[in-house]
Amino acid sequence: MTKKEHLPNQSLQIPKVITFTAKLLQAFSSKLATLFAVKLFTTPLKHSIPKREIYMEQNSQQEKLWIPNINKEIQLYHYGKCKKKILLVHGWSGRGTQLVKIADELLQNGFSTLSFDAPAHGKSSGKTTIMTEFIASILEIEKQFGPFEFAIGHSLGGMSILNAVKQKFSINKAVIIGSGDLIQDILNEFVLKLKLNPEIAFKMKEYFEKKYNEDMENYAASFVAQSVEIPVMIIHDQHDNDISVKAAHNIHRNLKYSNLLITENLGHRKILGDKKVIDSIIKFISK
Repeated sequence: MTKKEHLPNQSLQIPKVITFTAKLLQAFSSKLATLFAVKLFTTPLKHSIPKREIYMEQNSQQEKLWIPNINKEIQLYHYGKCKKKILLVHGWSGRGTQLVKIADELLQNGFSTLSFDAPAHGKSSGKTTIMTEFIASILEIEKQFGPFEFAIGHSLGGMSILNAVKQKFSINKAVIIGSGDLIQDILNEFVLKLKLNPEIAFKMKEYFEKKYNEDMENYAASFVAQSVEIPVMIIHDQHDNDISVKAAHNIHRNLKYSNLLITENLGHRKILGDKKVIDSIIKFISK
């Protein structure tokens, strides 16, 4: 067997009843299937806090923050009391405590962290959201609680940090872990998991671009990377089942100052708790 075959499947699995419904709708109308896929794509799953995150959840100072640009309220977690602050941004269907192993190590190295449940995630309000709401949350948090020394983001959180930097989020360095890149690639992978025809992914992109009157690839990580002037550390697993490692290489090619760390056998989520990964992050931000 190859190393990839030995990996635990860490991908978020779509329930069979949902894939069945999607295929049934597609049999009647590609438009109905597209609208169904759009609804699913913008509706994160909420998960209970696992045991490993309970200490951070219980020992954080928590408060709500209203984000005027999107008319939504989010949950904040202030962890630690050091003056040097780092913003942590979780990914899709994640939580503000998801980067707990990284946060704990940062505390040991003289930093405090601020994290949040993105709109429609965790304890935050709403049922649906998109990346622009992650970005708006980051910018409002900076306005109310900044400045931050660094920012660390996982998956969609990494993409959101790069986009926020393009929109004048001021930090010294950024770390992105398992970040996505091209919007069409993300949609293609989502539609593949729904077991729908590939054309639905293109119809979804057309739907979003018509609704928001903007080219969605303006938010692709490799595109916004061209405007990022700060050093960025990119961390990605070779066999990430959720986001292809090609995203990391493409982002790396488009950044002016970047370090690229490719791991093995950690997948999309286990990577967040790996000691070598965390040590590499501490070394990068401490230089």
